[in-house]
Amino acid sequence: MSSVSPIQIPSRLPLLLTHEGVLLPGSTMRTSVDSARNLQLVRSRLLKGTSLQSTILGVIPNTPDPPSDAQDLPPLHRIGTAALAVQVVGSNWPKPHYTLLITGLCRFQIVQVLKEKPYPIAEVEQLDRLEEFPNTCKTREELGELSEQFYKYAVQILDAVSLEERFKMTIPLLVRQIEGLKLLQKTRKPKQDDDKRVIAIRPIRRITHIPGALEDEDEDEDNDDIVMLEKKIRTSSMPEQAHKVCVKEIKRLKKMPQSMPEYALTRNYLELMVELPWNKSTTDRLDIRAARILLDNDHYAMEKLKKRVLEYLAVRQLKNNLKGPILCFVGPPGVGKTSVGRSVAKTLGREFHRIALGGVCDQSDIRGHRRTYVGSMPGRIINGLKTVGVNNPVFLLDEVDKLGKSLQGDPAAALLEVLDPEQNHNFTDHYLNVAFDLSQVLFIATANTTATIPAALLDRMEIIQVPGYTQEEKIEIAHRHLIPKQLEQHGLTPQQIQIPQVTTLDIITRYTREAGVRSLDRKLGAICRAVAVKVAEGQHKEAKLDRSDVTEGEGCREHILEDAKPESISDTTDLALPPEMPILIDFHALKDILGPPMYEMEVSQRLSQPGVAIGLAWTPLGGEIMFVEASRMDGEGQLTLTGQLGDVMKESAHLAISWLRSNAKKYQLTNAFGSFDLLDNTDIHLHFPAGAVTKDGPSAGVTIVTCLASLFSGRLVRSDVAMTGEITLRGLVLPVGGIKDKVLAAHRAGLKQVIIPQRNEKDLEGIPSNVRQDLRFVTASCLDEVLNAAFDGGFTVKTGPGLLNSKL
Repeated sequence: MSSVSPIQIPSRLPLLLTHEGVLLPGSTMRTSVDSARNLQLVRSRLLKGTSLQSTILGVIPNTPDPPSDAQDLPPLHRIGTAALAVQVVGSNWPKPHYTLLITGLCRFQIVQVLKEKPYPIAEVEQLDRLEEFPNTCKTREELGELSEQFYKYAVQILDAVSLEERFKMTIPLLVRQIEGLKLLQKTRKPKQDDDKRVIAIRPIRRITHIPGALEDEDEDEDNDDIVMLEKKIRTSSMPEQAHKVCVKEIKRLKKMPQSMPEYALTRNYLELMVELPWNKSTTDRLDIRAARILLDNDHYAMEKLKKRVLEYLAVRQLKNNLKGPILCFVGPPGVGKTSVGRSVAKTLGREFHRIALGGVCDQSDIRGHRRTYVGSMPGRIINGLKTVGVNNPVFLLDEVDKLGKSLQGDPAAALLEVLDPEQNHNFTDHYLNVAFDLSQVLFIATANTTATIPAALLDRMEIIQVPGYTQEEKIEIAHRHLIPKQLEQHGLTPQQIQIPQVTTLDIITRYTREAGVRSLDRKLGAICRAVAVKVAEGQHKEAKLDRSDVTEGEGCREHILEDAKPESISDTTDLALPPEMPILIDFHALKDILGPPMYEMEVSQRLSQPGVAIGLAWTPLGGEIMFVEASRMDGEGQLTLTGQLGDVMKESAHLAISWLRSNAKKYQLTNAFGSFDLLDNTDIHLHFPAGAVTKDGPSAGVTIVTCLASLFSGRLVRSDVAMTGEITLRGLVLPVGGIKDKVLAAHRAGLKQVIIPQRNEKDLEGIPSNVRQDLRFVTASCLDEVLNAAFDGGFTVKTGPGLLNSKL
C-alpha cells in the first residue's frame, strides 16, 4: 500500500476569513477578497512575499456576508484548513477586490490569536495527515465519474478530526449522492414522452437536492453548439489553409473552460469563419439590352458613367473570370453617385453593400483588429462580406476622399491592398489572419474631389467624372423621379397637386443653386407638405358638410394662397370649383410656401461700373461664378488682396498687375495722375466677394487682368461674359480644369458668352448640346484675345507714332 508523506504547515498562519463556502483538504475553490483585513493579507503576504511559505494561508469559514468595514474581529471557527494560494487576480470594478484560487492542504486548530490587525495571525496546531485508504477508493472513483458536486454538512465534516468519525459521516452521504446522480443520468437519456420525463426528473430533484443542475443543462447545450460548429467546419468549402486554422482552434476550444475570456473570443472567431462566403457567389445577369433599359429608367443623363458599366457587362459576358474593376465616381454632392452604385448592383443581379468612409481615421476599420486585443473585431470589408453572404457583391466605398489619419494608422494606405486587382485575391484581415479572395468583388468608390485622395490610392482606381446637371436635366429628373417620390411619401396623388415645368424651373433658378438635386428635392418636399395641409383641411370641411346634410358635391376649393392678392389668382371662380380639382402650384404659391426667392440674378447690376469682371471657379460642390472687384486710390504703390485667397491666387494677382504695368503704354492705361506707371502714387485693392469662402487656384488669372484693365481704362466689362484661364508673365493663357462644371455654372447664371483657354477646346465635347446652343464660346491663347472678347467693340492698342488705335 502506497502512502503519502505528511504535510507540514507553519505553526503561525495568517487567517483568511471567507463566507463563500467551506474549503476541505484536497479541494479547490475561488473566493472573493474585498474586506479590509483580507485585502491587507493579500497585499502584504501574497503580493510581496517571495517564498513558498508566504503563499500558505489559514482559511476559516466565517458567518455569511459579514460587514466589510467591521473594526472588531468576529468570532472565529476553531477548525480551519491550511491552503495554498495558486492564483491571485485583482480588479478595481465595481470596487477594489481580489479573487483567489486556493487549494486545501490539511486541517488545523487555532491555539490562540496572536494579532488582529492589520490582518489576523494565529498560532495553529496541525490536526491530520493525508493518507490513502484502499477501502474508500471504489466509492471515491465512482463519485468522481458522476459528479464533482459539493456535499452537505461541510462544517461538521471539517470538525471531524478522527478518520473513523469522518468515514461514518461521509460514506452514507456519498452513497446517497451516487444513487441520485445515477438516476439523474438515466433521466437525461432521450425519451419520446416529454411528460414522463418531467415526472421522472421531479422526484430525483426532491431526493438529491443537487445544486447547479441548471448549469449542467446549459453546459450540455453549449457542448451541442460546439459539436454543430465542428460539423459546419467539416462541411464548409473554405480553403485548406483556413480549414487547418479552424480545426486547430476547435481543438483548443474543447479544452478551454467556459469561464475563460478567450473561450468566447475563440468561439466568435470560429463562427465568423464558417459564416464567411468563401465560395458562395451570385450569377451575373449579362443581358446588355435589359441592363441599358434598367440604367436609363433609374438615372437620367450620366451617359459616360452608364457607358462604362455597359462596357464592363459586355466584357464580362465574353470572359467569365474577369476581375472586378475599381471604379471611382467623382462629382459634386447630390448628382446620384451612391444611387448609381446601387443601380449597378441591381443591373448585375448582385448583392449591394455600402461602407461609409467619411471621417474614418483608424486602419483597423479596414484591416480589422488583431485577436490579442480585447473587443477585437474584423474590418469593414470582411464584416460586409459576412453581411451580404456572397463573395462577389458590389461594395460602395462612400466618401473615399474624406478619409482621415491618426496615431492608429492611415486607412487610405490600408485600402491600397483592397483596391489593387493584383493583390486583393490574397487579402489578409488582421482578425482572420488567413487570406480571403476579393478579386470577384466589384468596388465602386465615390468622392467629391480627387485633390485629397493620396496619389498611390488614386492610381489604383479608374476615375469617372460625374458632373453637375443642366437646368433641363434637373427638370426631367424632377418630373421623372423626385416629384413622384415626394407625392408617394406625403400620401398625395397627381389629382390633388400639379407642379408645371415652369414652376420647377423657378425653383431651380430662384430657390436653389447647386450642381445636384438635393436642395431641389427638399423644396419639392416642402411644397408637398403645404399641399398636404390643405388637402387634410379640405377633407375635414367636407366631413362637416356631410354631417350638416349639405348636398353632395357642394363644396369649395381653396387656393393654396389664402392671403394672395386677387390678381395672383388666375381665375376667381376657382373658389366655386369642385374639391377634386388639383391644386396648381404657380409662382405666387412658391412665394407663399418657400418665401421670397433666395437667388436673384444681379449680374448686370454688379457690372454697372468699371473695375468688375466675372470669373468661373470650380468647387467640390460644382461650378460657381465669381465676381472680381478692383478699386484704386492715392497711396504708395501697394497691392491689397482680400477675400480669403490662397497663395496660388495671390500669385495670379501679382502676375496680372505685373503684365498690365509692362503693357500699359501698349493699351494706353494710366493711373489717376496720367502716368503709365500704374502703381505710381497709387494703391490698388482687389476683392473677391463671399469673403467667408476660401478661394485658391490659378484659373482666376484672366479675370483679374480683365478687371484691372477695366479699372485703368475706365471701360465696362460686358455683363454677359464670364471667363477662366491661367496666365503667364508673357501674356499666354494656359488650360485649367473643371471646364464642364464652370460652363454649367455660367449657363445657370444666365450668361451668354464664356472665354476659355484654347487648349481647353477639347473639353467642350462633354457639354450638353442644349447648353452649347445657348452659349457662345471664345477660345483664347493670349491675353490680347481675352481683352478683345471681354469689352464691347474690343480693346484698343497703340499701333504707331501717330497714336492710331486699332481693335485686336
